[in-house]
Amino acid sequence: MNPRLALAVTAGKAAGVAVRRMGRGGGTALPGLVAERVDPGLVGHLAGQLARGRVTISGTNGKTTTSRVLASILQAAGAPFVHNREGSNLMRGLASTLLGAASASGAIPGARASYGLFEVDEATLPLAMPHLRPTVLGFTNLFRDQLDRYGEVDTVFSLWREALAKAPRDATLVLNADDPSVAELAVGWSGPVHWYGLDDDAFATVAAGATDARWCRTCGGSYRYDRRYFAHVGIWRCRGCERQRPAPDTEARDVRLSLGDASFEVPGVGALRMGLTGIYNVYNALAAVSIARVLRLPETAIAAGVLAAQPAFGRQEVVDLKGRRLHLLLCKNPAGANQVLLLLASVGGAGLKVATLLNDRFADGQDVSWTWDVDYEVLAGCVGRCWAGGDRAEDMALRLTYARWPRCEAVVHEPAALLDAILAGSAPGEDVFVVPTYTAMLDLRAELVARGAAQPFFETA
Repeated sequence: MNPRLALAVTAGKAAGVAVRRMGRGGGTALPGLVAERVDPGLVGHLAGQLARGRVTISGTNGKTTTSRVLASILQAAGAPFVHNREGSNLMRGLASTLLGAASASGAIPGARASYGLFEVDEATLPLAMPHLRPTVLGFTNLFRDQLDRYGEVDTVFSLWREALAKAPRDATLVLNADDPSVAELAVGWSGPVHWYGLDDDAFATVAAGATDARWCRTCGGSYRYDRRYFAHVGIWRCRGCERQRPAPDTEARDVRLSLGDASFEVPGVGALRMGLTGIYNVYNALAAVSIARVLRLPETAIAAGVLAAQPAFGRQEVVDLKGRRLHLLLCKNPAGANQVLLLLASVGGAGLKVATLLNDRFADGQDVSWTWDVDYEVLAGCVGRCWAGGDRAEDMALRLTYARWPRCEAVVHEPAALLDAILAGSAPGEDVFVVPTYTAMLDLRAELVARGAAQPFFETA
C-alpha cells in the first residue's frame, strides 16, 4: 500500500462528499484537484492499474459523444471500465474519475480486468500522456475553436505532436482519414495506425463552410478534394507532395439520416443504427467503432452498443418542457455550428422554431466574432419563429438579422425569460431547436432542472 496515494484518495473523496452535500455540483473536478495536491502522481498510480488498456479520445468536436458511444459498446461487451463520463476532461477531472473508482487504500477493484476510457481536452493531452500511458489514442478532428484559449489550429497540432512524443511507441493511433490535419499525426509515427472515414457521395458538397486546413504541413502545398463533406473534411490529396487521404480500415457507407436517428453500413461489421443523427455524429460513431475494433470487441457488442448509445447532456438531448420537445444542439465553433444548421436544413422541415444562445465566458471563448463564420444563411426561409438568448443575445440577434431569419421574438439574457418566451411562442407537441454555446447550455439546463424538466448533468451522466 502507498500511504501517500491512500491519503490523496481519502482527501479527494472527502472533498467530493462535501461539494455534493453543499449542492455545488457533482464533484467532477474539485476532488481531483485536492487529491493531486496531496499526490501529484495520483493519475499515473491509479490509471496504471487498468490492465486491459487505456484509451484516450481527443479532438476539437465530438470527444464526449465518441466516448459515450464507445462506453456503450464496452457495456454491451460486458467489459468493465473506468470512464470520465461527465466530460470533465482536464487533469483534475481525470483524477476525480480515477479516485472515484478507487478504494480507500488506493486500489481500483477489478482493475486487472478493466479498461480506462478517458476523454481528454486538446491542450491537456501532453500533460496527461505520461500519466495515462494510453494503449489506444483516438483523434476526431481539428478545427478552429476558442482562439483566445487554444490559439490557431497549428498551436493545437503542435500540442498533439508533443503528446505523441511522450506516448508509448506501441500504442495504436485511431485517426480520421478524412481530416488532413488529423491524418498528418501519422507522419513520423512508428507504431500502428487504424484509419476511419466516410465513403458516401450523397453527402458531398461544394458549400464547404469554414475551412481550417488549407496547406500541407509537410510541403506547404494546397489540398485538392475529390469529394468534400464539410469544412476541410473529405477525400483529399496534397498538390505538392504524395500525401493523400489514406484508405480507411473502418468506413461508413450508405448513410441515412432522420431527425432522430442515423443508420449506416460498416464493411466487416454490418448495418448499424444509432439514436443520434448528423454526419458529424456518424464520424463520432465511426471513431468509437474503430477503437472497439482495435480492442477486438465482438461485432455483436459493437452493433448493440451503437444502437444503445444515449446523447450526452446538451448534445442532441431532447427535453420535454410542458409538452414541447426541446432539442438541445450544443455548438462551440464554426465547423460544429454549420453541421447543426445543415442537419436542420435537411431533416427539420419548414417553419422551424429555433432559439440560439451565445455566451462569451472563458469556457466559450470570449471572442464571438466566430459567429460570422457560421452559415446561418442556410436556414433563411426555413425558420418560422426564432429567439436569441445568452450574455451576448443582442449580437446573436444582429447576426440572425443579416442571415435573413425572421425578427427574433425575444432577445433576452436570462434562461428563465428565454424559456418563457419559447413557451409563449410554441404549442404542446411542437419541436423547438435550441442551439447554445457551452456555458449558455449549462445555464439553460440549470433552469430546466429547476423547472423539473431535466436532471442535473452529473446525474444523467
